[in-house]
Amino acid sequence: MELKDIKELIALFRKNDLSEFALEQEGFKISLKRGSDALPVFTHQALALPQAAPQALPAPAAPAAPALPAAQEASHDIQSPMVGTFYGAASPDSPSFVSVGQQVTPDTVICIIEAMKVMNEIKAETSGTVVEILAENGKPVQYGQPLFRLR
Repeated sequence: MELKDIKELIALFRKNDLSEFALEQEGFKISLKRGSDALPVFTHQALALPQAAPQALPAPAAPAAPALPAAQEASHDIQSPMVGTFYGAASPDSPSFVSVGQQVTPDTVICIIEAMKVMNEIKAETSGTVVEILAENGKPVQYGQPLFRLR
């Protein structure tokens, strides 16, 4: 990643009033964090895979409450793959890419996320039925933020 790319990330970080941002790509990691009145902090370090010792799992407890309905058990959230601005349609006067109750496939375009003046089409990457749209049109989203809930 070049210095101009890092400067653009910082500008986007400030513009969207984010408090925290992290990006990892092929041995490169960048984290931006904002404290109460501090400016974004840039850190760079080589990636290392954590080596956690296996832990024994506790014995499962008897269920205290009835099991969740099958529809809730099978729900899956589609998360934002990047920081940017969420758009549910190609333009303000276009219909939404998806709506609640609609079936999607892995190749279905579900939204656009604008990042650094680039419009990125986001695909579902899974099959299912949209049960909830969690992001607001025209509002900033963060990496890993749930955008849609599928069943």
